[in-house]
Amino acid sequence: MTVFLNGKFMPMEEAKVPVLDRGFIFGDGIYELVPVYSRAPFRIEGHLARMERSLSEVKIPNPYSRAEWTSLIEQLIDKQPFDDQGVYWQITRGVAKRDHSFPKGVAPTVFMMSNPLVNPSREVIENGAKAVTSEDFRWHRCDLKTISLIGNCMLRQLSFEEDAIETLLLRDGKLTEASASNAYIVKNGVIATPPKDHHILPGITLDVVFDIVKRAQMQMEVREITEAQMRGADELWVTSSSKEIVAIVELDGKPIGTGKPGPVFRKAWQHYQDFKNEVMRARQHMRAA
Repeated sequence: MTVFLNGKFMPMEEAKVPVLDRGFIFGDGIYELVPVYSRAPFRIEGHLARMERSLSEVKIPNPYSRAEWTSLIEQLIDKQPFDDQGVYWQITRGVAKRDHSFPKGVAPTVFMMSNPLVNPSREVIENGAKAVTSEDFRWHRCDLKTISLIGNCMLRQLSFEEDAIETLLLRDGKLTEASASNAYIVKNGVIATPPKDHHILPGITLDVVFDIVKRAQMQMEVREITEAQMRGADELWVTSSSKEIVAIVELDGKPIGTGKPGPVFRKAWQHYQDFKNEVMRARQHMRAA
């Protein structure tokens, strides 16, 4: 596999980072992941804007312009053998002596790789998935996409140990998101999702769902969702770049709604597939023409 590290493309096995890199010592860095369909990165401007905000908030200088980032991402995509990909990149503060304060005059470390984009199986789409819940014990800046993800990893492990797809998170009795997804409920045909704040990562797929719902003339609200409302929902979903839209049909061992993917999910999922074919794969259609 070809990766990118500090200005050079190279085989994965040749990529080396010094042990004093602050990403290794402190988890001091940010990351992004953009889905790629038919070798075209989807909503790259949105991902770059989110990256820029994360960098600004943690005070890491941005080493490249948007045009340079786009070029590097497209070059990495071209070097992979698969058409649908997930391009991951991270930027750390760089290499410096171990000190909690930010060092001056240090060049950021930039690493990029790409893997095949794996979406949920047909079985998961048809039958839904299980999830568990936990108190959201992460820090108060979940809106930043930082590489300090031990809290998310601990929360995801809870669901992994229960053979579930996700851990739904509750803070002060209200739904925030999941360990690696945004979350939604459906009640009486109306979709609802929590408002974006510092406890929720502003998901790009969340914005896609807003667009799809509007295009399909489905009802959607942005509001606080209590634990009781979540557990009493007719439908419960999670979304992310790789999961797309998945129905949660069992939560903490108890069924959600009928215990099967509901009609609102099925409509939204089909509209998502149509959107993916028409918009996300637009470059493929252009080549075919």
